[in-house]
Amino acid sequence: MTAPPLAVVLTPAGHLLVRDAASGEPAIEGPAVRRIRAAFAHGQGAGLLHLGAAEARTSLPAAFAFWRDVGRTLVAALCAQPDLEERRDRVLVAAPSETLARLAAGAPPMPGAEYLRVEVLDALWAEALDAFRSEVRAQGGTVGSWLAARDPAWALVGRVHLHLAENRRDEERPFAFLATYTTGLAPSGKPWHRPLGEAVRAASSAADRRRLLALLAPVQRAAERSPLVKELADSGALFQPLAWSPDEALRFLREAPALEESGLVLKVPGWWSARRPPRPRLHVTVGASRPAGLGLDALLDFSARLAVDGAEISEAELAALREGGDGLRLVKGRWVEVDRARLDLLLGRLAEARRAAAEGVGFAEAMRLVAGAPLAGDEGGWAGEDRAWLGVEPGAWLAEALAALRGEGAAGETDPGDLLRAVLRPYQRDGVRWLWTLARLGLGGCLADDMGLGKTVQVLALLLLLRERRALPGPHLLVAPASLLANWKAEAERFAPSLRVLVAHPSALGRTELDALTPDRLGAVDLVAVSYGWLHRLPFLREAAFGLAVLDEAQAVKNPAARQTRAAKALRARLRLALTGTPVENRAGDLWSIFDFVNPGLLGSAREFSAFIRSGERAATAAAEGEPASAPETPAPYAAVRALVRPYLLRRLKTDRAVIADLPEKTEVKAWCGLSRRQAALYAEAVESLARELAAARAGAPAAGGGAPQAAARDPDAIRRRGLVLATLLRLKQVCNHPSQWTGDGAYAPEDSGKFRRLAEIAEVVASRGEKALVFSQFREMTEPLARFLEGPFGRPGLVLSGETRVRDRAERVRRFQEDEAVPFLVLSLKAGGTGLNLTAASHVVHFDRWWNPAVEDQATDRAFRIGQRRPVLVHKLVCRGTVEERVDAMLEDKRRLARDLIEGGAELALTELPDDELLRVVALDLRRAAAEG
Repeated sequence: MTAPPLAVVLTPAGHLLVRDAASGEPAIEGPAVRRIRAAFAHGQGAGLLHLGAAEARTSLPAAFAFWRDVGRTLVAALCAQPDLEERRDRVLVAAPSETLARLAAGAPPMPGAEYLRVEVLDALWAEALDAFRSEVRAQGGTVGSWLAARDPAWALVGRVHLHLAENRRDEERPFAFLATYTTGLAPSGKPWHRPLGEAVRAASSAADRRRLLALLAPVQRAAERSPLVKELADSGALFQPLAWSPDEALRFLREAPALEESGLVLKVPGWWSARRPPRPRLHVTVGASRPAGLGLDALLDFSARLAVDGAEISEAELAALREGGDGLRLVKGRWVEVDRARLDLLLGRLAEARRAAAEGVGFAEAMRLVAGAPLAGDEGGWAGEDRAWLGVEPGAWLAEALAALRGEGAAGETDPGDLLRAVLRPYQRDGVRWLWTLARLGLGGCLADDMGLGKTVQVLALLLLLRERRALPGPHLLVAPASLLANWKAEAERFAPSLRVLVAHPSALGRTELDALTPDRLGAVDLVAVSYGWLHRLPFLREAAFGLAVLDEAQAVKNPAARQTRAAKALRARLRLALTGTPVENRAGDLWSIFDFVNPGLLGSAREFSAFIRSGERAATAAAEGEPASAPETPAPYAAVRALVRPYLLRRLKTDRAVIADLPEKTEVKAWCGLSRRQAALYAEAVESLARELAAARAGAPAAGGGAPQAAARDPDAIRRRGLVLATLLRLKQVCNHPSQWTGDGAYAPEDSGKFRRLAEIAEVVASRGEKALVFSQFREMTEPLARFLEGPFGRPGLVLSGETRVRDRAERVRRFQEDEAVPFLVLSLKAGGTGLNLTAASHVVHFDRWWNPAVEDQATDRAFRIGQRRPVLVHKLVCRGTVEERVDAMLEDKRRLARDLIEGGAELALTELPDDELLRVVALDLRRAAAEG
């Protein structure tokens, strides 16, 4: 049977896991799946080691290829140990911090990319090293046989070093070459080198010859890839000192990557930086002074000059370079690589730059050049090896603007004062300052803070600043999922009551009022809020010109072909902002689509961006397979794109220390839900039935007297009435959860429940972060349907713990949830899981339905929020708008006259005592607010 496709993910705890790939996710297929899965079954260190040692020739998607590079770096470092065989059980190889930092900076989009840190790579490196020691110990053979069993390229016994040094006393042959080998360590602790010729001359016995063949194995591999080494080995010149001309030295240096990958160690002059000598480069400075306009259309000034290592080349020196031949040349006391064809191209580019200096360069193009991410449409932009001959740096004004976007500035400049009725935390003040800087520059951005960090209040603060400082005239526009419109309205009323907010949605306005909206009628409004589903239905949106357009849950526009995406990008706005708690850097296509809204053209067209990413992936694949790659100094495509979008992307995580130190340990948020049409119909039917039965009860009841409450409580009619009300409240709760819970049909179609749709939105964000969630319901019969439904957004099954779970199984399920990082969620019935359990692996708690008793809910939340929890806990309470759930929630929040009864006895008991007319008002359905579609 064919193994399912395999994906790799880095968890918030910094653990590397493999799992079945979700639909559309880049994954491995074929025979490699079983090999890699089997390796990871022994631990993440064994898996990483396997990728580096045994899958070097396997075609892998970008995420797996990245981890292979990390593993391959470790194996290469092991091979560089001169006495590896002797120290096989105790070998220690320090993690190369600079190399790991470079790998992390160029990491491709992948699940868990946001948790990638050098510290994480250090820990994985240590575990992979432990796995190596364990495997060679268990195998019993040599380290060489262990390496050969995984890939012959790693076979190693001894190391050969090739040395290139300068000898300027010889003008014609100013370079010296020598091959040595290492036999151990000198007393000083440095490798003990001997001329390679001595090894040949000393190989008299059969054993010596075997050792010599093992020593020269890397030389043989190098000769298969390097014509120069083949010539030296065939002629015997490799075994004696040589004096070389600059051309011979350059030929050797150009083949250096293939020699190192073959297992040879190279010692070359220090000026051979990043595997290349200095070159004449075209140095461009862009944005020295403030442009006349703002935004991506602004034209920045720029200047250009030719220089070597920052030192400008004079006309005479340039002429001398052009007259000589190609190769290494001494210029200003430095060895410089000269390519006359490229030099002529540089001169042509310089002439173009000087002619275009009066016109300036577009802001987007300038930012791409600074980041090293030129696209096909860039004028003067170079790709591939040509980038080695071009250097771009920001001028004074642009450098200052970029520093401001990095958060360097005074927060007091962006304090909205008393207009904002909230105390912003330090990271939120930084966020408002960043948003204000973008607005001043006329640039869009993506605020990608974690769920629960307060993106809404930061945007409200920005809107207040824009209005009070008259920086950007309104009206402004907010586009959000329908389920969040009520939350935005409530947050604005709470934190920024002076903002005039119009919700253009059937849940707030009648259809006649919606149809009557025109741009002229928005003059008295600060913010218009609309759902994604109504973007294309409201004509005034296509006609109006907005100051700021905000997309909340902006992952809704990640599909460029979707109708709501096209409608959002057609909006007319001077400034655009995207909000998302989903890590947009995990998928390149999602990143392009969102940035095509906030800063159109920054990442080029979809075709140009895809071509740029594919070219980088092809180069990476070629390098992995041993083919010649582009120049090493050419920025990796992912690193270049990250550098390009970094000024316009602000993401803070709850796991960041700077944020954690300030966050409350537990944050509670309301997750507002609408009702589906089926829910609304069943809800209305239940309310009508209650009204009829209450009327019938009143008609047959004796006249009310002034008896004591205790007597009323013993009255059979009062008891029957209380039972009727409780039964109706139970029915309304079930309908709000899902119609199938009330009807018992077992279908549980997701589209029939507004809560299911809202739960999916929450689960998708949690899943994208690789985090875990507890989902509580007071109804045991809801646990299994919820677990089946959640498998979709999470991409894999979770666990259930309810009253039906056998006692002996409960501890095992808790253990699995706590220890197995592949288990993403646990659905619990409130009574079975509300007390006594330690479930600190979860950082999200979802109350699917409300117990209406804060103490009971808090006890359930405390399964995650307790001693041992190292991350802030985010609590989501699902509430259906326009229903009894919303009204009881308001009673709890506002501590109205029923507060004592609600807190001490529960809402159901208090509601049974209300007069009929008040009771019916509480449970009545507000169809406009409950509308869930659009």
